[in-house]
Amino acid sequence: MRPLLHRTTRPALAIGAIVLLVALTAASCEDTPDVGLADVGRSTVSELVDAPASVTARAAVTLTAPADGTLARLAVTPGQQVAKGQLLAVISSPASQTRLRQAKQALDAAKRSGGGGPRVDLSAARRKLDKAARDAFDEARKAAAQIADPAVRDALLAHIVAAETGYRQASAGVASAADAVQRGVASLGSAMQALGSAQRLQAQQAYDLARSTVNALSLRAPIAGVVQLGGTSSAAAAPDLSSLLGGMGAGLPSGVSGPVAAAPAGVASAPAVGAPISTGTAVLTIVDTSELGVVAEVDETDILLVQTGVAADVELDAAPGVSYPARVSAIDVLPTPNSRGAVAYRVHLTLEVPADAPAPRPGMSAVARLRVREAADALAVPAAAVFTCDGKDCVWVRGTDGRAQRRAVEIGASGADTLQVTGGLQEGERVVVRGVDRVAEGDELP
Repeated sequence: MRPLLHRTTRPALAIGAIVLLVALTAASCEDTPDVGLADVGRSTVSELVDAPASVTARAAVTLTAPADGTLARLAVTPGQQVAKGQLLAVISSPASQTRLRQAKQALDAAKRSGGGGPRVDLSAARRKLDKAARDAFDEARKAAAQIADPAVRDALLAHIVAAETGYRQASAGVASAADAVQRGVASLGSAMQALGSAQRLQAQQAYDLARSTVNALSLRAPIAGVVQLGGTSSAAAAPDLSSLLGGMGAGLPSGVSGPVAAAPAGVASAPAVGAPISTGTAVLTIVDTSELGVVAEVDETDILLVQTGVAADVELDAAPGVSYPARVSAIDVLPTPNSRGAVAYRVHLTLEVPADAPAPRPGMSAVARLRVREAADALAVPAAAVFTCDGKDCVWVRGTDGRAQRRAVEIGASGADTLQVTGGLQEGERVVVRGVDRVAEGDELP
C-alpha cells in the first residue's frame, strides 16, 4: 500500500464547472492591469477526497497440508477456474493411515469385548481410559488447527467438542457405577457394563477422528475461484494479506490461513508432486475474483465527509487515465494506523469494470476519488475569488457605482477551481477573481 496522500482541502472540480469558468468574462482596465473580474454563474460543483487504495478480491482461501506426508496428486493447474467442492490435490500420509488402521482395530476389539473380567480395577481402568481419551482429543485439535478451510476446520472442531462431551458423560457413568459397587448397592456386572460402554465410545470417537483426518488429506475447493499454487507471498513489498479481501458483504468466506513464508529467490513457492510435505505447508490458494472491490485509506480529517453510497472514481497505477466507477459499501469503525503514524480509516467500495477497460488484479495500487459532496446547478464562483477576512469567507464585489465592496459569503461544496456559494451573492453579480490582494474597499473596478 502506498503512503497516505496529503488531504485534498479543495478537491477536484467537475468538468461542467471548468466549462463555466472558461465562459465567464474577465476584464481589466488600464490603471489596474492585474485585476480581473468574472460574473457569478451556475455550475455543478463536485467536492472530492483523494485516498490511496488497493484492489481487493471477494474471497481467498489458502489450503494447507493437514498432516505430514507427500503431495501424491495435483488435480488442477495454475490459473484454472474451479468450482466449490472440486478435488484439488491429494496428500499421502502413511502415519495418518496407520492411526486410522489402529483405531479401527481398537474399535473392533472394544465391540467384541464385554468390558473385562470381574478382577478389573474399575478406578484404574477409568483413569487409563480417560488419559487415552484426552490424548486423542488433544491430537485431534492439533490436526484440526492445520486445516485452512474454515468450514472443514469448524465442522471438525465441533465434532471434537461433541465427542469429548459425550465421553465425559460416559466416564461419569463409569465412576458412578464403581462407587455404587463399593457401597454395595449395585452389582459388579453393571459397573463392568458401564466401563465397556465407555471403552466402546472412546474407541468409536478415536476412529471417527482418525477417519476425519484421512478424509482431509483430499483437498477440495471451499469456494469457487482461480487456482494459485502455494500460499500468498509475505514479502515486505506485498500488501497486507487482509487488504486483498474485499469485505464486500457480511458472511463472505475469508478462509485465509496465517502468513506463509516466502520462498527464497530462485526456489518454487509451491511443493511439487511427490515431494515431502509437512503439516501446515501451503499447497495452493483459491482466489474468488467474481466480484472486485477497493479498500481506500481515508485520512481522519476527511473521514466524516464519507458516507455509505457515495460515488467514486478509481484510477489504477497500472492503467493511468482509465477510470473505474465505484461506490462506498462500508466504512470501518476502528482506525488503521500506518507506518508514518497517521490515522486513517478503511473505506470499502464495490468496483465496476467497464467492458473496454483492463481487468484489475487483487492487490493493485490505486487512487480512489470519493465524490463526498456534489451540488448540481449551484451558484458558483472561482475559488480564486474567495479570501478570508475576520474569520469569514469574503469576496470583492463590483457595486453599482463601479467600486469594490467587501462582502461575506457562505460556501458549500468546494471544488479545486470553483466553489458553491450558498449565501451572500446573487447570479449575475461581478466579483474580483484576479488580483484580490491588490484591491481595497472603494477601489474603482473595471
